[in-house]
Amino acid sequence: MTPTFTLADGTPLPAVGLGTVKAHGEDMTATVGSALDAGYRLIDTALRYETEGGVGDAVRASSVSRDDILVTTKIPGRHHGYDEAKESVRLSLANLGLEQIDLLLIHWPLPKVDKYVDTWRSMIDMQKDGLVKSIGVSNFTEAHLDRIAQETGVLPVVNQVELHPYFPQADLRAYHAEHGIVTESWSPLGRGSELLKLAPIADAAAAHDVSAGQVVLRWHHQLGAVPLPKSSNPDRQRQNLDIFGFELTDAEVSAISSLERGRIWDQDPDTYEEF
Repeated sequence: MTPTFTLADGTPLPAVGLGTVKAHGEDMTATVGSALDAGYRLIDTALRYETEGGVGDAVRASSVSRDDILVTTKIPGRHHGYDEAKESVRLSLANLGLEQIDLLLIHWPLPKVDKYVDTWRSMIDMQKDGLVKSIGVSNFTEAHLDRIAQETGVLPVVNQVELHPYFPQADLRAYHAEHGIVTESWSPLGRGSELLKLAPIADAAAAHDVSAGQVVLRWHHQLGAVPLPKSSNPDRQRQNLDIFGFELTDAEVSAISSLERGRIWDQDPDTYEEF
């Protein structure tokens, strides 16, 4: 059984989730189906990923109770705004074939567009109406979080951000902890980088007789973050979920965190735009 964090609204959030950015030719229904069979109960998608249909098909076909699965999706930049956000949710619900979104996030803040507060207000109302169970954000900085709190009085329960040993986000994680926000990590294994081959990770893997990927995912867990690794391989899916039978030492966690060098893709939320 995967441990859970408790969100500020009382919802249990599994400590590891499955990312669903689609690879070329991938059968997302099969990918998510095998993940559910392996024990995943947190599935992360987004309207922009164009994987909501496969995720919904897998959830509906699974023998796992719908009540035990937490499906996350995200509002893209093109749907920022009060009314636009409601339309985005209608599209996502239709794609997913579900009656409620468990966790809805704003995908990027897009401060130049300056509609993320209106989008957030819409999400607050959709939560009250029962279309959405929990509401959060993705790629928000402390300043963005402060603004929506000041203007609406409601903080997100989750902020999903780029987080891996190259970019541990210590200051943002501390802000989250202070304000009762759970940190989720996208690209937790440093997608496409040489990260898993580096000495602090390889040494810890050898010491604990686990894979380098398991070491990094365990590092996230010990930081209090929820990693969302992406894999369509059933064996790798199971391995990525199997991180609760060992514990990194404080020295190992510090050594891995010392690999910090910054964002991999230079996607600064103050300037990056994605629609």
